[in-house]
Amino acid sequence: MNKLSKPLTDLKSHYEVVVIGSGYGASIAASRMSRAGKEVCVLEKGKEFLPGDFPTSLSKAAKEMQFNKGSKKIGNENGLYEFVVGDEISVFKGCGLGGTSLVNANVSIKPEPRIFEDHAWPEAIRNDMSSLDDAYDRAKEMLQPNPYPEGKNGYPVLKKTEAMRKSAAAMNEEFRLLDINVTFETKDNQVGVHQKNCTNCGDCVTGCNRSAKNTTAMNYLPDAVNHGAEIFTEVGVDYIAKDGEEWIIYFKAYSTGREKFDAPNLFIRAKNIFLGAGSLGSTEILLRSKVKGLSISDKLGERFTGNGDVLGFGYNTDQKIHGIGKPDAAFNDEITNVGPCITSVIDMRSNYPLEDGMTLEEGTAPGPIRSILFPSLVSMSRLIGKDTDRGVGDYFKEKWREMLSSFGGPYRGAVDNTQIYLVMSNDDGDGEMSLKEDSLSIRWKDVGKQKIFKKVNGKLKAATAALGGNYVKNPSWTKALDYDLVTVHPLGGCIMADDASKGVVDHKGQVFASTNGSDLHSGLYVMDGAVIPRPVGTNPLLTISALAERSAKLIAAQLDSNFDYTFNAQPQQAQTSTQGVQFTETMKGYFSLGEQNDYEAGFNKGKSDSPFEFTLTIRSEDAQTFVSDKDHQAPMIGSMVAPALSKAPMTAQNATFNLFVEDPTDPDMKKMKYEAKLSTVEGKTYFFEGFKSVKNDKGFDVWKDTTTLFITIYDGDSKAGPVLGKGKLIIEVADFAKQITTMKAINTPDDGHALKAVAAFGKFFAGNVFDTYFKPN
Repeated sequence: MNKLSKPLTDLKSHYEVVVIGSGYGASIAASRMSRAGKEVCVLEKGKEFLPGDFPTSLSKAAKEMQFNKGSKKIGNENGLYEFVVGDEISVFKGCGLGGTSLVNANVSIKPEPRIFEDHAWPEAIRNDMSSLDDAYDRAKEMLQPNPYPEGKNGYPVLKKTEAMRKSAAAMNEEFRLLDINVTFETKDNQVGVHQKNCTNCGDCVTGCNRSAKNTTAMNYLPDAVNHGAEIFTEVGVDYIAKDGEEWIIYFKAYSTGREKFDAPNLFIRAKNIFLGAGSLGSTEILLRSKVKGLSISDKLGERFTGNGDVLGFGYNTDQKIHGIGKPDAAFNDEITNVGPCITSVIDMRSNYPLEDGMTLEEGTAPGPIRSILFPSLVSMSRLIGKDTDRGVGDYFKEKWREMLSSFGGPYRGAVDNTQIYLVMSNDDGDGEMSLKEDSLSIRWKDVGKQKIFKKVNGKLKAATAALGGNYVKNPSWTKALDYDLVTVHPLGGCIMADDASKGVVDHKGQVFASTNGSDLHSGLYVMDGAVIPRPVGTNPLLTISALAERSAKLIAAQLDSNFDYTFNAQPQQAQTSTQGVQFTETMKGYFSLGEQNDYEAGFNKGKSDSPFEFTLTIRSEDAQTFVSDKDHQAPMIGSMVAPALSKAPMTAQNATFNLFVEDPTDPDMKKMKYEAKLSTVEGKTYFFEGFKSVKNDKGFDVWKDTTTLFITIYDGDSKAGPVLGKGKLIIEVADFAKQITTMKAINTPDDGHALKAVAAFGKFFAGNVFDTYFKPN
């Protein structure tokens, strides 16, 4: 599969539509707006993972973990597995191109119809369910959900599914196989992406290395690219601001090293913004935007729900389960006996009062965490487990199975006989998100003490009793930990409503422009789980997708840009990947407005009141051509700060860098050339030109030559404009030391190739310096 994302240096200064995020809602916005003929840009905080890139061991998975509690952050700042620790409830979600679709359990299921009778939903939804039903069909057409094909085409009847049938029968509840977004036959899908069949490896929630999982990176996002959308990863949006009829999006560029220099945010402009960063991400961006002055409903951050999520275990049952993932199975064509993460459900919704309903599903633990399962499960079973069957014979059987797991590993004995449960129910949806020290904070007093969770606990114990095991509840849902919860289905925070006194957005996701009434911000939409005003009692991905499909259709019509849903996809052509290099540089100095001739004079005049500095990331996708072709330019992106030109940091784009260009008028001279278009928050444009002269002249001045940049600023977007000023910038020793740490290889298959690429670039740079200053004539 080819990469969908482009280098950040290709980012334009303005788009008709900017989509923030890449999960279900965001990817639908990108697909539908690009089909509608809009110029679309997608900004995703996480990295792009191709099949084969996802972690297959605990050590590799640990490198992709991030833990955030307010301003306290541990781990990879944009790692794939994001844990947000709140007060009494915490959240697990995905961070990568595809959002949480990369690490969820694939289940596509509609809510119980009574959910939509709740007056928490806007009247336009409640009174027109047919439009939402049509949108569900559109989402299914793209996500391609289907049940696990047990007993067909080489797919075995799974032991964990058989155990669920047994539990459902004992509980006298409805059992069925679920529709899941998984491909069970190798094919080119409807948007032209080649997908392989599922091999039952079970690693759905650490990332599918097989390409069988129908994440948004397999359908909606490539569809958006097929229709012209541009996708950029490792871009974390901080906040947005309104500027007349347009929007300014302020963002951080990850994996560039800009944070080492305390560099300011970059920004781009858009006519329309679709926030699709998830319940937490979209809410956090709007909360921060509100602090910055954006007028918005006071309901922002309210009605957060964990969708009634509960995790539990039927440990060391009398039944084989085979519920532990096998990472190696993803890399061959043999179908194993584990299965996709979730395949079946015990559905307890239609025959209960709405608020008492729940769905109980089996799960699979991903292979990368297999080494910690036995010690964890044994400890939990001793501390909080409840044995559901008794007897001397059963006692010795359980001990024997534990011994098998202890010595034989997780694919034998007690761990192999453990059923994992995930329940979704109906909590009261009364959580709250706010900013604390400029970071998201989640609060929900006494959430775990609600009656529904006691009922869920009873159902899980009954399901385990049918299998003759030890019921182990969620280890955080204990008296000692004040009954804390963990959710993988966060919803709410920017809920839809009929007006701003009740919610943050209208029925199509357009953001209300005040604290009351129905006035709307033109061109600002939220399209993800944040808009859902209550728990849905089951897996929400299909409902998030349906609401987004409905909104996209309405918004396109509102923008006079209708689109069709037909597919005309061509198989993707293989890409050739070249090894590149990237580094970030900071230079500081002075310039003077009005000085049109003398760089030194501009530098000296500017010392009184006109500082100038930049932080630029230089990125070459082809390091070999960059160093061998004197005319080959490397693109740049970054920020420039010059109070004489703009009150706020400017963003440098359409920028280029040439390394060691020979001067035809002076054989002893080589130049490093910088050019960039500068955009200001005031809407003005300037052009920046700079050069470093590396010259074999009298005296040993290699440091001065390679760290001094002579700059010219032009009015307008090119050198054709009038000269506004000149000056000089230098690299400070401390900044140069930081710059060295930002140098890295890109597009390399492993660390060994990365080291070689960086070494080759360093050798070229040092060689040119040697040739200029030391090579004998």
